Formats: sequence, C-alpha cells, structure tokens
Amino acid sequence: MSDKKYFVLMEGGKDTSQVFASKQPRGAALKAATRGHENIRLRERGTKRVHCFTGSISMVDKPANGPAWLPDKIKKANVKKTGIEHINK
Repeated sequence: MSDKKYFVLMEGGKDTSQVFASKQPRGAALKAATRGHENIRLRERGTKRVHCFTGSISMVDKPANGPAWLPDKIKKANVKKTGIEHINK
C-alpha cells in the first residue's frame, strides 16, 4: 500500500485548487515551498487537521554528480513546521 495522503493548500482561511500528494505533511510542504509559497497551511483531506509551515527557497550549486542538462544553480526548498491547527466544522 502506498499510504499516500492528499493535502490542500489554504490561503486566507479558504481552500485553493492546489493539492499536494505525499506520505507526510513535510513532503507536501516542500512541494509548496518549491512553488514559491512562504506561509504554508495544508489541510489534510479526510481529517480536521491543518499543518502549518514556514517555507523558503534558496539557490544552490548543482550537485557534483548532477547531469549535464541541469543548470548551474538549482532551487532548494526549506520548511519549518510551526504547528497543527484543528478545524471545528
């Protein structure tokens, strides 16, 4: 079994159309940070939990064993979990 979970990006207290799939909330937050989001709130589908993260992107040199087509500088996402909120529906 894949145990894949789906996380919906929230902005302004409302769901957006962006959904990230990952086994853990951190993986979904890294995907959101890579796309430029800084204040990341991910609602886990099927639960009443909202995972809160702060995210940033830094440009780093490509790895030494990276393929030739990879540019010299690549994006590297970084996230830090700030907590979990619970939705009262």
